[in-house]
Amino acid sequence: MRAKLTYAVTAAVLVFYFVLVGSRGVMLIQSGTVITVTFGIAVLILPVIGIWFLWKNTQFVRSANRLAALLDAEGGLPVDELRRTPGGRIDRDSADEVFAKRKAETEAAPDDWRSWFRLAVAYHDARDTPRARKAMQRAIALHDGRPVQA
Repeated sequence: MRAKLTYAVTAAVLVFYFVLVGSRGVMLIQSGTVITVTFGIAVLILPVIGIWFLWKNTQFVRSANRLAALLDAEGGLPVDELRRTPGGRIDRDSADEVFAKRKAETEAAPDDWRSWFRLAVAYHDARDTPRARKAMQRAIALHDGRPVQA
């Protein structure tokens, strides 16, 4: 719940920022000189890119949460079997062991979205966020029946 609240607050702050920047861009365009109009258009591009990025990330998070709920209903969510350091951080060797199991599971069933979901969690636990995201995107695509990039 805390992560959802943090995401919502961050998204709200970003939307406020996009509105603020967008209004400045409009003000620059309304000034009417060549330089201010050029800067105004450039400034308006930033919120458009930001809104697109926020939208794509929100879609990704919602899809990942949808898959997590389905996997939970099936009883297939990965069990937290990771050892922790005294400070509460995941032990690196433990994460590597779990990752090896998840990777083997995924290689045995490459068309199963469930194994890709669990692999994404293992990547995340091993602190490899880019690969975790790619694995989750693949799980979402497999679940939705969309073509999967190799």
